[in-house]
Amino acid sequence: MQIRFTKMEGAGNDFVVIDASTAPLDLDASECRRLADRRYGVGCDQVLVILPARDSKEDFSYRIYNADGGEVEQCGNGVRCVAQYIRDHGLSSKPLLKLGSLGGVMRAELLGEEGVRVDMGEPVLEPADIPFDAETRQVLYPVELEGESFELGAISMGNPHAVVRVYDLDATPVEDLGEMLEAHPRFPNRVNVGFLEILDTRHIRLRVYERGVGETLACGTGACAAVVWGNLAGLLDDTVAVDLPGGTLVISWKGEGQPVLMTGPANTVFTGEIEL
Repeated sequence: MQIRFTKMEGAGNDFVVIDASTAPLDLDASECRRLADRRYGVGCDQVLVILPARDSKEDFSYRIYNADGGEVEQCGNGVRCVAQYIRDHGLSSKPLLKLGSLGGVMRAELLGEEGVRVDMGEPVLEPADIPFDAETRQVLYPVELEGESFELGAISMGNPHAVVRVYDLDATPVEDLGEMLEAHPRFPNRVNVGFLEILDTRHIRLRVYERGVGETLACGTGACAAVVWGNLAGLLDDTVAVDLPGGTLVISWKGEGQPVLMTGPANTVFTGEIEL
């Protein structure tokens, strides 16, 4: 099977984008792993497949596959790239697109040189809905990790996130801690783990270990979760610049009952074909 693809990136989080909006395509886990492989495939953090709208509430839908082949609910940097692909390839001229995934419908506004602004919806804070094993909602949850007590925030942005505040991000063992926390039994669907260093109330640094991928250069939903947690903890303002290894995102959240807005880049790297 010959597959046409476009390689895209958003703040360094990279994707293989496939247009299946007019022709059906059903990738299995092994094919997704092949596409994501950086030596034997194209190479990416996630594979994004654009599909027709599922109902009248959407303009298009899309599916998200991690590098390990597992399908996931949402990807903030990915939805920006999907929106930019749709505009660049003439699939729609609408300035505001409604894009559906397993994590719900995202509204993406194309801003030209400023990038893409996405309404990520309201954060999910109740433990059972994240899902996270806890009896009551808290800003910080104590968890046990290899016999030691550890504190983290737990939030869903359509996919589950743990937020860990650190004071020296460069010295934090992101791979080791991320791998252990990703599979912590209190997160039944596994979890993305963000390590947050606060520079001031409007500026943070963040590294994210994504489930099924490992550390990535950027994670849009992780940036949203980090800012939401920092706001709830009284540590951050309502608009924050988030520096990730691959670039900067701007996240705005006015508080509970309000959606999280994310603004950032979405760029095409190259196009090509691959035999699967």
